[in-house]
Amino acid sequence: MKKKRKEIKYSEADLIRAFNLTRLLGNDAHPLMKEWTDVDLPTLNTVEQTIFENIHKKAYYKIEGWNEEELKMKFITHLLDLGHLEDNGSYLTFCEREIFADVEDKYLYLKSDFMIAKGILDSPEAPYFYLQEYKKLKDPSGDPVPQLIEGFLISQQENNNGKPMYGCTVTGKLWDFFVMEGKTYCISDSYDCKDKNDLLKIIGILRKYKEILETRILD
Repeated sequence: MKKKRKEIKYSEADLIRAFNLTRLLGNDAHPLMKEWTDVDLPTLNTVEQTIFENIHKKAYYKIEGWNEEELKMKFITHLLDLGHLEDNGSYLTFCEREIFADVEDKYLYLKSDFMIAKGILDSPEAPYFYLQEYKKLKDPSGDPVPQLIEGFLISQQENNNGKPMYGCTVTGKLWDFFVMEGKTYCISDSYDCKDKNDLLKIIGILRKYKEILETRILD
């Protein structure tokens, strides 16, 4: 059984140097990112529209004052539901789970805020998607970007299937989507969840991921 060790705090630059990663920016910078983010605004049913209007109003007026737990419970949870990222017979969703491994002789650790993975009961296996959130923008003690990349690197090694990894970070009102294929990762344009069109776009991108997962990622 693998034993957890003391966590090492890496910055994004540390990980780029240590693992010889290539960093791309923008929705058109990588074919997988372009495919994922090039979606029409989704259609919401009556119940979904009511939830959408409610969480948008809350976020518009209150998101700057929320702490991490409030951001998660009052907003992110509902948005994931609107994105149709729920448990399925082929995969499960997990929150606050630890993963760690030695990758290229470097110890990596992640406490995942939210993941989609193959699993049995409460035991996740073969992660496919991560969401990392943090209330403040680019706080060095809580930057979600290196945490997300560590999760990608761990999963690439543990899954050992050559398939791309997907995920996103939430820093305050901003949502950024990530794709990692091999040693290259791409960060999308940022989406401001206080903007209604951007919020709808986030929902559309989440729903698109569900399609990608079910048609191409799952074994």
